[in-house]
Amino acid sequence: MRTFLLATAALALGACGYHFSQRYVAAGGVDRIRVRTFVNASTEPELGAVVTAALRSELARRGSDGGDGAAVLDGEVRASEPVLTSNTGTTWAYGPPGSVGSTWRVGIEVRARLVAGSSPPLERTVRRETDFLTGVDPLETEGRRAVALRLVADEVARDLLRAYER
Repeated sequence: MRTFLLATAALALGACGYHFSQRYVAAGGVDRIRVRTFVNASTEPELGAVVTAALRSELARRGSDGGDGAAVLDGEVRASEPVLTSNTGTTWAYGPPGSVGSTWRVGIEVRARLVAGSSPPLERTVRRETDFLTGVDPLETEGRRAVALRLVADEVARDLLRAYER
């Protein structure tokens, strides 16, 4: 009985959530990618760095970031100007009528180029949009817009890597 309990405990401890996963492989058999800082062609001050960080993080999560002989991913980031999509909010003391709770939409477009060895570059474009609500003052609204852009940058990173998959 003691042997059975020890074997059961060892089996339970051995199954502590670890699992094998398939390594990320892009078109052309590329399994390591180094991300250069993306050019920010938008009016958003940090957007190029945000998208670059999101791509690096996503590649690290997949176990395919950098290293010797890595392919190079670079590109350009553009953002659309925020557009009011619904004006159903209430007024606040220092802003226009109907501004609190209004919904705005902002989007980004990433044009990327993957260069691996002497192969011709593989170019992909990904575009995503997201909505955000205005806050009780301009500072809160800007914070919500910045968070929305970071979230959409994460989506773009996942979608871009998916577009490069074999």
